[in-house]
Amino acid sequence: MTLSFVALGLDHRHIYGMTENMLAQGARCLGFWTEGDPQPLEGYIKRFPDLHRFDTLDAALAAGADLALVSNIPADRAAVAIRAMQAGHDVMTDKPGCTSMDQLNAIKACVAETGRIWSINFSERFEVPCVTLADMLVRDGAIGRVVHTTGLGPHRLNRPTRPDWFFQRKRYGGVLTDIASHQIDQFLHFTGSTDAQVTMAHVANHANGSEPGLQDFGEVALQSDHASGYIRVDWYTPDALPNWGDGRLTLLGTEGYIELRKYVDVGGRAGTDHLLLVNGDRCEAMDAREAGLPYFARLAHDIAHRTETAMSQAHCFKVMELALRAQAMAEGASP
Repeated sequence: MTLSFVALGLDHRHIYGMTENMLAQGARCLGFWTEGDPQPLEGYIKRFPDLHRFDTLDAALAAGADLALVSNIPADRAAVAIRAMQAGHDVMTDKPGCTSMDQLNAIKACVAETGRIWSINFSERFEVPCVTLADMLVRDGAIGRVVHTTGLGPHRLNRPTRPDWFFQRKRYGGVLTDIASHQIDQFLHFTGSTDAQVTMAHVANHANGSEPGLQDFGEVALQSDHASGYIRVDWYTPDALPNWGDGRLTLLGTEGYIELRKYVDVGGRAGTDHLLLVNGDRCEAMDAREAGLPYFARLAHDIAHRTETAMSQAHCFKVMELALRAQAMAEGASP
C-alpha cells in the first residue's frame, strides 16, 4: 500500500525538505493546509504546483492520510501534532517539536493513548549525508567509543525575510529549544546515551538589541554517564559565507576522531558534506555527498510495521526534554 501524507503548516521552510524526501520514498501527498499566507507558501507552491490546498485543518485531517508533516509556528506545533495523532495520523514534525514542558507532556500522553508515532525531523542529522557516513563509521568502530561531541550550529539571520513570530520568545521557543535541539539529538545518538544532565546553559542577545525577544547566541554543556558534549548556536553567519551557516560536528572517540563540515569547507574543498577521519591508520578527507538519507525510508517502514528503526520514541522525547531543560536553565526558570 502506498504511504500517503498531508502537510500541515508552512510557516518554516523545512517543510520543503520534509515533503521532498517523503515524495522521494514514493509516498503520495494528498495536499496541504496552512493558516494565512506565510512566507514559505510561495516557494512551496512553486516546488509542488499540483498539490491541493485544504481550506481548513479539519478538512486536511479528514483526507485519510497515514502521516502528517507539521511545520507551523513552533509554539503551535504540539497542538497540531496532537490533533493529527487523535485523527489517526503518525506525525513527522519540524524541530522544535514543542516549546514547553507542558506541551511535551501532552504529546507523551497522546502517544500513549493513540499508539501513534511522533517523530521530529532533526534535519541537521537526517538531511545531511555526511552524518550518515559518520554514523556508519562510528558503528564500525572506526574511532572507538565516542566520549565527546562538539556541535556548532551557526545560522544566518536574514532579518528582512523573518516573520514577526521569529522575534517573539514565546512563539519560537528560545534559541536552545529551537536550534540546539539538533545538537542535543546528535550528542545522544553518537554517544549512545539514553539520558544526560544539562551542566551549563547560557543564552544572550549580543547583536540585536532592537529585538529584545530574540536570543541570538546560546551554548549548552551535557554530561551522560559515559560521555560529555558542548553545543554552540548563534545567528551571526556573515554575509560573505556562501550558505546559511558553517555547521560542524566533531566526534571524539577513544581511538580517533571525526569532523563533519556539513555545508561548506571555508578555504578548502568545494561543495558540501566533507568528512575528516583520523584514527590509528587513516588520516583522510572523504566526500560524503552520496552517503544517503535513510531516515525517511526508515520512517516509512516504521509507519507500515509499527517499528522504531528511524528513531526511538524515547530518544525523540528525551531530546526535547533536554532542550527545554537547557532553555529553562539558561533563563533561570523552572522547566
